[in-house]
Amino acid sequence: MNRKQFFMLVLVLLVLGGAGAALFWQDIAAYRASGVNIGGKLLPEFKVADVALVRLQDAKNQTTLVLKDRGWTVEERGGYPADFKAIGDFIVKLLELKVTQSEAVGESLWPRVDLVVPGKGEGGGTLVEFKDKSGKVLASLILGKQVLKKDPMNPLPGAQDGVPAGRYVRMSDAKDNVIVVSDPLNAGDATPGKWLDKTFMKIDRVKTLSVGPEGAAPRWKIARDEEWGQWKFAGGGGNLNASAAVGAANALARIGFSDIAVKPADTEKPALIVAETFDNLSYTVKLAKAGDRYRLKFSVAGAPPKTRVPDKGEKPGDKARRDKEFAENRERLMGRVELEKILSNWTYIVQSSEVEALLKDRAQMVMPKKR
Repeated sequence: MNRKQFFMLVLVLLVLGGAGAALFWQDIAAYRASGVNIGGKLLPEFKVADVALVRLQDAKNQTTLVLKDRGWTVEERGGYPADFKAIGDFIVKLLELKVTQSEAVGESLWPRVDLVVPGKGEGGGTLVEFKDKSGKVLASLILGKQVLKKDPMNPLPGAQDGVPAGRYVRMSDAKDNVIVVSDPLNAGDATPGKWLDKTFMKIDRVKTLSVGPEGAAPRWKIARDEEWGQWKFAGGGGNLNASAAVGAANALARIGFSDIAVKPADTEKPALIVAETFDNLSYTVKLAKAGDRYRLKFSVAGAPPKTRVPDKGEKPGDKARRDKEFAENRERLMGRVELEKILSNWTYIVQSSEVEALLKDRAQMVMPKKR
């Protein structure tokens, strides 16, 4: 075998072995230069102020973010408030993105880097579309595979194949133009739950807490006389496990949700949680099992006290300062309650780990006997 035949054989083996994404950037005569300026912006004509709708779609999901009078909403979740910061960050990032590589590549190679229009066959990417108030498309692009960069210094197992350092992109109206940008665009996710505003109820300073099946007596009820006081079983009886009581109260203060239940339908009797706080607020929470998660529905009633009870032995010099702090705190609480009343119109999906501390039976709330 002479030298020329040897190099031809190596080339054939590389092609048959699937050189992968590297093929896109080879100097192949069948392809021509794209004309896109390397280092130039991905969306040079894009104006953020004109955006009134953002649509993301992949092979499984679609999210439509719509700007309304009160702010951004998620259409697929019944108009639930969207995370305006996440939307703004995503749009600004796209606006600032610069092209690091660009080539004219035939349509037959798009599936290799997931740049096919979602739903049009294998190798579908994520379609991102921006529209103005009239419905005019301002920009439309497809996000493909992330570009990985080897990092020998990264010890994490997931970094063995490289860490995300960029992404393949194709403008929807481009026939053969494939671009690489210098950001992996992790936020480009078409799952509706990812775009929800995760601001949620905050049940803190709990005074009494009861848990049991709806329509029946509570399995257990605990109470404390002061905010930092010791928890006890309301009505006495049993040696309460202080750790379990604190865990239940803390779970209420930290509880969060992962998604909205669009068409909730309870399949079993929900658990009923009632919490009264030192701020004169009362929360009713219903939890219904939904597979390995729970559907949560809540309501809030009451209002913070209008006046402050002075501390025993309070000095006159402290009164003005404490009265001011009380008024400011009450104003914040009133605003929070008004928001919570709006949020109570939806049913939420929460992970089991978020509520397991609340769903213990009475035996689990009792201090274990010493052996």
